[in-house]
Amino acid sequence: MPDALFIFVAVSAVFIVALSKSGLLGSLGMVGVPLMTLVMPAREAAGMLLPILLVMDAVGLWAYRRQFDFNILRIMLPGAVIGIAVGWALSSFISDDAVLLLVGLITLAFVADEWLPLRKKLSGLPPSTPWGRFWGSLAGFTSFVSHTGGPPFQVYTLPLRLAPPVYAGTAVWFFAIVNTTKLVPYFFLGQLSLSNLKLSLALAPVAIVGMLLGVWLVRRISITIFYRMTYVLVFLLALKLTYDGFQGVFGI
Repeated sequence: MPDALFIFVAVSAVFIVALSKSGLLGSLGMVGVPLMTLVMPAREAAGMLLPILLVMDAVGLWAYRRQFDFNILRIMLPGAVIGIAVGWALSSFISDDAVLLLVGLITLAFVADEWLPLRKKLSGLPPSTPWGRFWGSLAGFTSFVSHTGGPPFQVYTLPLRLAPPVYAGTAVWFFAIVNTTKLVPYFFLGQLSLSNLKLSLALAPVAIVGMLLGVWLVRRISITIFYRMTYVLVFLLALKLTYDGFQGVFGI
């Protein structure tokens, strides 16, 4: 049986990711894998979270079933498939410590992107197919490695200033397709083990409650203070993961 710390971390990670995927907490879904790596290896954490993400996607597709931008999906999804393929191809050459280091660095980069912020500097650029394919591929790669595809997706889509429901729906459809595509490589890499699937099933109710609560709250509360505080916590967590991964990779 999992201990109390494991249960607390797992429930917290899934709940935060669910609120993020509902549109409530933006990019904070990136905390899922980093938080879970406190109690289990990074690759196992990513494998355990994938079925839960698919449950969240199902709830999101129902909530935003008629509100999405097909043109954005047409542009970004081919790049996302390439990014997933690159992640799969590199997986056999990357150790668990390297994955931990990569997750930490990715998380640090996205926190820096939020605080600087880099995205606003890109807002004057016109949308283009090559630009969308590039950020789509980066979203696919980071999503494959650590389910952190949200920020690259936002870099391309936020400057387009879509209506909030259309933006949320487009994100839901994009990541529902990306996560479904990831099932194949995750299966062949052994990340969808029976123990992981049992844990995913146990945490599925938390995912459903978090998604439904997030969809209900998304237009009803201000989350500015909480958003800033949580990014500080994510930053500290990313520093720890980067340090641990650096120690493992370089033996220092």
